[in-house]
Amino acid sequence: MLTTGVTTETGRRPRVRAPELRGRGWLNTDRELTLSDLRGRFVLLDFWAFCCVNCLHGLAEMRPLEEKYAGELVVVGVHSPKFVHEADADALRAAVERYQVEHPVLDDPDLATWQAYTARAWPTLVLVDPEGYVVAQYAGEGHVHAIDALIAELRVEHRTRGTLQPGDSPYVAPEVWTGDLAFPSKAVLLPGGGFLVADAGHHSLVELDVDGETLVRRIGTGDRGLVDGTQPAFSEPNGLCLLPADVAAEVGYDVVVADTVNHALRGVALASGEVRTLAGDGHQLMQGVSGDRLSSPWDVAWWHDRVWVAMAGVHQLWTFDPRTGAVDVAAGTANEGLLDGPLASAWFAQTSGLAVSGDRLWLADSETSSLRYVEGGEVRTEVGTGLFDFGFRDGPADRALLQHPLGVTELPDGSVAVCDTYNGAVRRVAGGVVSTLATGLAEPSGAVVDGDDLVVVESAAHRLTRVPLAGVVAVDGFAHTTQRPVTEVGPGELALVVDFAPPPGQKVDERFGPSTQLLVSSTPPALLKAGDGRGTDLSRTLVLDPSVGDGVLHVAARAASCDEHGGEGAACYVHQQDWGVPVRVVPGADTRLVLPLGGPADG
Repeated sequence: MLTTGVTTETGRRPRVRAPELRGRGWLNTDRELTLSDLRGRFVLLDFWAFCCVNCLHGLAEMRPLEEKYAGELVVVGVHSPKFVHEADADALRAAVERYQVEHPVLDDPDLATWQAYTARAWPTLVLVDPEGYVVAQYAGEGHVHAIDALIAELRVEHRTRGTLQPGDSPYVAPEVWTGDLAFPSKAVLLPGGGFLVADAGHHSLVELDVDGETLVRRIGTGDRGLVDGTQPAFSEPNGLCLLPADVAAEVGYDVVVADTVNHALRGVALASGEVRTLAGDGHQLMQGVSGDRLSSPWDVAWWHDRVWVAMAGVHQLWTFDPRTGAVDVAAGTANEGLLDGPLASAWFAQTSGLAVSGDRLWLADSETSSLRYVEGGEVRTEVGTGLFDFGFRDGPADRALLQHPLGVTELPDGSVAVCDTYNGAVRRVAGGVVSTLATGLAEPSGAVVDGDDLVVVESAAHRLTRVPLAGVVAVDGFAHTTQRPVTEVGPGELALVVDFAPPPGQKVDERFGPSTQLLVSSTPPALLKAGDGRGTDLSRTLVLDPSVGDGVLHVAARAASCDEHGGEGAACYVHQQDWGVPVRVVPGADTRLVLPLGGPADG
């Protein structure tokens, strides 16, 4: 929690005044906002980055909350970039439109407000009361039910005191792009010619003629939703996969769609345009919660007689069998990071693109800015080094750098093209060497081969663009490490505490086993002399090796809470978050590191 560390005579910490909002500028409002402008209402600060799938989950979670407390609650997005591209004002403006953010957004490229609120994770949510004091802080996703319960409790107090004074929303809708395509994501070449495009911004699919421009038809109403039939609705669809003809004839549909924000797989019969839901019930999978649920499927590919799914929301690869409807986890532990090895123990990081080349399944792992592949039951990395290292550099694959790639495509010679999204480029990987095919593209996110060209989905330009496969572009490269405030910690033992308190009306329920889990590791691994590994306590003593130098502590925590009344119909919730905390061992620094998973602030 955000605290002062000073106590009053009663032994309780004093209430903490919320720091002012500072940044480069504002979006979705017609003026610069201050906390005093919002006095009399609850303010929920959402520290997010548009690269982060967990942050995108949060946007979807908050929509009902914003509607429920309209006039009494103002959500303010504080955009705190991880990647260089995200710090570009135009890129942020496009992202706010792409993800249909309907509240004011503070552009904070220098992380000024992020640091003032001691945020350490994407997303972080901070609730400020109508008098301007911090009352709660949460890290990660899945906390909206807790915030709802806390507001419901506090609004009674503030109504009684007269400090809750509802007002008009400061949100001002931006101008919206109009055209046949809006932030398209992926495309496939149709057997009879032309293209089928996932038109994410219009929540639909679009068939284009062979020129890649002329609209043939639209599949979907254009409204966000989960509706089957001949007037279907999608929610930000991304990946598309054509089934083999014999399989399509057997199951009655031709295309599998990764319907990302619906957390579903959809099947499309091309002849009729009829859509059916194949897997997923429209709700996001959360660890420890049962049900027919997925988590942000981002791309799909046919390989080894199955549809393989890049399940970006839980950092795994799954499979779907069209003949039986079976959905299974195929690879990944659900821990976020870059770790090669057997399928079951590998770590992925928001896999967003898939492509098949013989016995190899290529994947674009966006958050580690890496190109990886599955072959022979093992996961291997071709390009990329980790969660916080990225750049734009050609040459040997073990030295080359990408920046948040979202797509990968097999080329006719067996090499692959990578949509290097945040570098605005298409890269080629062949024989262990990376080169550049094209630059100057607006967030390329997918591509298909058509004759001698690569047809690139230029998402932020709302179009398909042809790139000659024979081209080579010389680039001036760069290398970068995500710049976040370094936490100084003292030598010797470090007390790690993940702070969690159940929301109002809920309790920690351990009738069926431990309700909490903590996993700790480090980069480099030698930084941790003791305290790594998995356990059930949310506190642990770590021992860091000062001779290693700077490093990153990777902390993954989970806690479950259930309704206090228990019994039949009681709801349980999972709170979870992964942190990557840059640390530096400094004599005399604090020997206690507190990470807020969620709960009310002291005072």
